Amino acid sequence: MASITTILLSILLAVLVYRLVNNLIRSRRKLPPGPRQWPVIGNLPHLGPAPHQTMAALARKHGPLMHLRLGQVDVVVAASASVAAQFLKTHDANFSSRPPNSGAKHIAYNYQDLVFRPYGQRWRLLRKITSVHLFSGKALEDFRHVRQEEVAVLISALANTGSTAVNLGQLLNVCTVNALGRTMLGYRVFGDGSGKSEPRADEFKSMVVEVMVLAGVFNIGDFVPALDWLDLQGVAARMKKLHNRFDAFLTTIIEEHKANVGKGKHTDLLSTLLSLKDDAEGEDEKLTDTEIKALLLNMFTAGTDTTSSTVEWAIAELIRHPKILAKVQEELDRVVGRDRLVSELDLAQLTYLQAVMKETFRLHPSTPMSVPRMANESCEINGYHIPKGTTLLVNVWAIARDPAEWTDPLEFRPERFLPGGEKAQVDIRGNDFEVIPFGAGRRICAGMSLGVRMVQLLTATLVQAFNLGLPNGLVPEKLNMDEAYGLTLQRAAPLMVHPQPRLDQHLY
Repeated sequence: MASITTILLSILLAVLVYRLVNNLIRSRRKLPPGPRQWPVIGNLPHLGPAPHQTMAALARKHGPLMHLRLGQVDVVVAASASVAAQFLKTHDANFSSRPPNSGAKHIAYNYQDLVFRPYGQRWRLLRKITSVHLFSGKALEDFRHVRQEEVAVLISALANTGSTAVNLGQLLNVCTVNALGRTMLGYRVFGDGSGKSEPRADEFKSMVVEVMVLAGVFNIGDFVPALDWLDLQGVAARMKKLHNRFDAFLTTIIEEHKANVGKGKHTDLLSTLLSLKDDAEGEDEKLTDTEIKALLLNMFTAGTDTTSSTVEWAIAELIRHPKILAKVQEELDRVVGRDRLVSELDLAQLTYLQAVMKETFRLHPSTPMSVPRMANESCEINGYHIPKGTTLLVNVWAIARDPAEWTDPLEFRPERFLPGGEKAQVDIRGNDFEVIPFGAGRRICAGMSLGVRMVQLLTATLVQAFNLGLPNGLVPEKLNMDEAYGLTLQRAAPLMVHPQPRLDQHLY
């Protein structure tokens, strides 16, 4: 008995000595500056309801490379283009994994998906599969007609609203989910696209909405692991329940596809994924059913709401700026004409529209705070020590509004991206860190090319097909542009519009 007690005391002493030495080492290494911390909870009280905004304000005081302590987790925040480039370019390999979080554990098949999976061989396989089979130029071209058909369905639905004001964001979400559903699964998820109720569609929609809600909830257990088992907010329990609903839904979809193999009924991307599962060379190249379901989950949660919310912001900005709207419509009338709807093939010629979309991505990034990354090893950034295991947050929203990078950063000014403008050569695809709505480096958004196409096509078609008025005599200057923070940067108030057709009736 005495020997066991001695062993336990020795272990306890070793742990205490290790922590003491570790803290001494940390204290001698210069961490980035940051606000003072509260006991136990650290800087959690500083975040508030809109962390992207409060962290931007803190960065103005403490600098663009800032250290926070959230509970027991070290966090560094990058709030300038140059600092972001240090993390996402120079030290990209070191920050290629994700920190643990309850959403990935309980909803995303315990890190079996593409978004949250640890960096390594399996992640590279999933990334390769999505790059080749889902988001390559050929794959996007093969399903171009699907996206254009679903946008045409949206236009028809808007043209038939009469004098009723419509929730534009809601219909945009139906359109994007249906376009993705037809591409991934072979059928519309939300019925006929008109927004009418359908039980299976309503069930799926409720699950996607709940994912967005839970993803925006601060879960104490992620930052204070000792309290994780208590699930004080009931978040983990809700996540587990939601996972079971998603799993049942996705399992049914996969089983239906398996039953139709060889019958020629499906020409969708899920069929491609299933063929890779069965026909891949070597066990290391085969997908599991769990990985396929996790990929589907990624597509429908990360690839729909982001698109619809960005288009909603774009239309709101154009309504608020009638002169800019008139320039976009003039370009569409000149390049496309008024006797047909704009297509994806026209987008490359619509220079001013592309500038409008870049400015929308700048001011209203769909993900205002990057999906977190984690330091695999300790490193030094700009002379500061970044400890191993530190969580990295890139404040995409703050970088795109940095007055050191942008003239009049709060103004909606597409001309800044045109030839002769201050940022004429800046792209949004992860190479220019002043505006990185899709992230950058190894973990850049896999669906970026699809997202850009869909956002441009939807915005162009809406502006070409309609004059969008505001209800109840609301003047454009008074349109509410407040943000609601969550997984995606939503409008605090939905955009309600009166669509007034501006083309010949047969186009609707």
